[in-house]
Amino acid sequence: MLTSRFLKACRQEPVDATPVWFMRQAGRYMPEYRSLRKQYSLLDICRAPELATEVTLQPINRLEVDAAILFSDLLLPLEPMGLPFDFIKGEGPQIERPIESPADIDALRDFEPEVSLAHVLQAIRLIKQELADRVPLIGFVGAPFTLASYAIEGGHSNNFARTKSLMYGHPEAWHRLCDRLATMAAGYLTAQIDAGVDAVQVFDSWVGALGAADYREFVMPHTQRIFQAVDRRVPTLHFGTGTAAILGELKEAGGDVIGVDWRMPIDLAWERIGHDRAVQGNLDPTLLLGPPNRMFSRTDDILARVAGRAGHIFNLGHGILPSTPVEHVQMLVQYVHTASQRP
Repeated sequence: MLTSRFLKACRQEPVDATPVWFMRQAGRYMPEYRSLRKQYSLLDICRAPELATEVTLQPINRLEVDAAILFSDLLLPLEPMGLPFDFIKGEGPQIERPIESPADIDALRDFEPEVSLAHVLQAIRLIKQELADRVPLIGFVGAPFTLASYAIEGGHSNNFARTKSLMYGHPEAWHRLCDRLATMAAGYLTAQIDAGVDAVQVFDSWVGALGAADYREFVMPHTQRIFQAVDRRVPTLHFGTGTAAILGELKEAGGDVIGVDWRMPIDLAWERIGHDRAVQGNLDPTLLLGPPNRMFSRTDDILARVAGRAGHIFNLGHGILPSTPVEHVQMLVQYVHTASQRP
């Protein structure tokens, strides 16, 4: 496993070709997954270790990617904290009783991941057994801001008005909430590492809604604590979208690898982050919906900007979209591996 392209790139070591994996590489664009979803809900799959294992392995068997990522959901830890949720067709996740006041924060429960999320840890052990060291397995957790935004908004938001209202209006309560979420996330990641994952990604998908000053005041201390808890046991990745203005702050918060979305050229983003960190990205996911030649042209531009520097992991700027043709994903993996081959 130490010779894995992906893990070597995380450590900024030379590789024979640029490693590739994709966020949401297991999921709705794959016919194998859609077939399962005719029988099971998304939460059913997440809660059944055998099904989660099957879905995690589907892209490994089809795509020749350089890493697997655990099939699960960012919101799973919210339920044992006292925030049950479900997925509403066409709308995404919906929290049954969103946080509305400081009292709701104080009512949240602590839990032991080994008990309340035992099914996730069992899935990790099964996946590792089935992978047999073919590729590394990435575990993950949601970062405090992103989890808090779901818990407060009740689902996805376009402006995060309720989240920011609580953050600005009740800063002490906000920090109590994020402290609880950071403690949970650190424990959950530690349990995943103990179960066998080879790397972990902290998803702060919506933190691009904040400017640098707010990020430093309201988010950074809590996210830092998660990365400090992992304590370099495995490589760590830090992901967000719309984060061009706070890339330096993301680096300071933590992560061996900083994710870059498609809104900024990857070479400029890497300069802003600093070349002492690896980077991940940064193709626009919608390019996989169009003509392959355009997808390849943009891929060439990314690889040219990286210029063979050690520490680049090819990925999309966000997850694979449900309408993406599987054949385009296959072609992209093969193209990156071929175009980036080193002598």
